[in-house]
Amino acid sequence: MRQTAPSVTGLSNADRLERRRLRRHRERLRLVAAVGAGAAAVAAGVVAVVGLHRAPAATPPQKQVIAPIDRRVRPVGSVEIAAVGDMTFGSDGIAPSGGAGALLAGVASALRSDLTVGNLETTLGSGRSSKCAPSSTTCFRFQAPTSTAAALRQAGIAAVNVANNHSYDYGLAGQHETSAALQSAHIAYAGRPGQTTYLGRHGIRIALLGFAPGNYNQNLLDLPAAVELVKEASTRADFVVVFIHAGAEGPAHQHVRPGMEMYLGEQRGDPVRFAHAVVDAGADLVLGSGPHVLRAMEWYRGRLIAYSLGNFSGYKTLRIDGVSGITGILRIRLRADGSFAGGRLVPLRLVGFGTPTPDRRRAAIGIVNKLSSSDFPTGRVHLLPSGTLEP
Repeated sequence: MRQTAPSVTGLSNADRLERRRLRRHRERLRLVAAVGAGAAAVAAGVVAVVGLHRAPAATPPQKQVIAPIDRRVRPVGSVEIAAVGDMTFGSDGIAPSGGAGALLAGVASALRSDLTVGNLETTLGSGRSSKCAPSSTTCFRFQAPTSTAAALRQAGIAAVNVANNHSYDYGLAGQHETSAALQSAHIAYAGRPGQTTYLGRHGIRIALLGFAPGNYNQNLLDLPAAVELVKEASTRADFVVVFIHAGAEGPAHQHVRPGMEMYLGEQRGDPVRFAHAVVDAGADLVLGSGPHVLRAMEWYRGRLIAYSLGNFSGYKTLRIDGVSGITGILRIRLRADGSFAGGRLVPLRLVGFGTPTPDRRRAAIGIVNKLSSSDFPTGRVHLLPSGTLEP
């Protein structure tokens, strides 16, 4: 039977102090319980997600506050991050035989790292209405089965960026279905409006943020808001990784140029200005996607910016001829303070209908070196023939 709390009238000072002590104790227990409830996501190494799903008409987020980092006590060691570019896995019922796992099997060993990430350029789900008219031949929408998430996790991918121009192909319901599939597979994700995702590796707290044009994403065109999010994340994490889905698309747009980039009449962001601003705000690594080709890499204030990692998988969806099919896996090791501790680019090529495979010709290395020298002569990244990044 539920008991009624006794009146506090006439309590002694000692009784009142004891009641306050018990109340504070209960509050601590509730906090511990809340943290424990959030631990369901920790199977993927997720510490917490702050401000998730502030999209139009979405349910208000349950914001969990993460304690600031104590800069007097720094963890030691490092984290190896493996990063890939744009990933799709078919659409409209067209899927690779054996699913996403079969598509990535040939590069599975190169994907293994402390934290493997990529840009999920597709929704996950089925049976939803898309943004495209049924008879349209110029509108592109991507959707893969929800089982794709489990296959990605099995292949070693632990976190994805969901901020891109295909994240809203099936509306808000499609976004929610995608999020649910990723959560079920214990894959962390970043890029929803107002979202910062925190993960832990080797006692090091990592913040992930994703940005792309459009209010259904964490909007890359709102630079002041992006800077504030990164600043806050840098106070709560040992280092910050920022994903940008920015720039015009295709082989004609391999070069990074200053100023706003346009594609199909849309503003696709100013990649250089944005990347520099978030590094100034505290980002330690910037990973680009969107142009569907490799782009230059730049050292800026000692931090690495990879402006586009190209296509990583594109089963019957993405163009893979010529430079569109040349890609790689960027493996970067960062120390606990976010500083560069080593890295290399593993060259790949897309074959068949968009399957990544090791590239014996190592074409990606020459392409990145040429573009980096041309576009960022004073901050260029140079890759050795082995793919190793010179510090």
